Amino acid sequence: MKGVVFDLLNEVVSRRYGLLAWGELIDASGVDGTYTSLGNYPDEEFMSIVAAAAPMFGKSETEVVRWLGREALPIFAERYPMFFAGHSSARTFLLTLEDIIHPEVRRLYPGAAVPSFRFETPASGVLVMSYSSQRQLCAFGEGLIEGAAEHFGEDVRIDQSSCTGRGDPECVFEVTLTRQG
Repeated sequence: MKGVVFDLLNEVVSRRYGLLAWGELIDASGVDGTYTSLGNYPDEEFMSIVAAAAPMFGKSETEVVRWLGREALPIFAERYPMFFAGHSSARTFLLTLEDIIHPEVRRLYPGAAVPSFRFETPASGVLVMSYSSQRQLCAFGEGLIEGAAEHFGEDVRIDQSSCTGRGDPECVFEVTLTRQG
């Protein structure tokens, strides 16, 4: 896993729980804790940190990963405003993941194993996102969807009809977005 994910987790934890919380989390997880954004680190280290975070933050491991995705989205918007420019909705933004954002991630972070997405728009207001990843971090993807909705001032309902965590070949999110207010 690329170090940028660890850096994001560090920043999200530090923003929410304070600077000392990251050190406590690293100590509790038993990992080295020294990461650079371009480095490659074992997926097991990330999962060790998530496992340690769950009881510290009163969440399940899945909730920690979803929370990371949701809280990482505003950081992405700060760091990479060009990905958000020209979008007025989460739907149009999400539709750029595969064709614009992930190629740029691969360019910035060579060797990054990003998930793949397929999209369908079967009904007005519904976006079906099929997610495939060797890491099976669909909760991170779900959190990013929630974060995107919040960023664009929308309410979101996500129904997950299949999940690799349940043995399905891919995760499928049915995303319904509506303007707030």
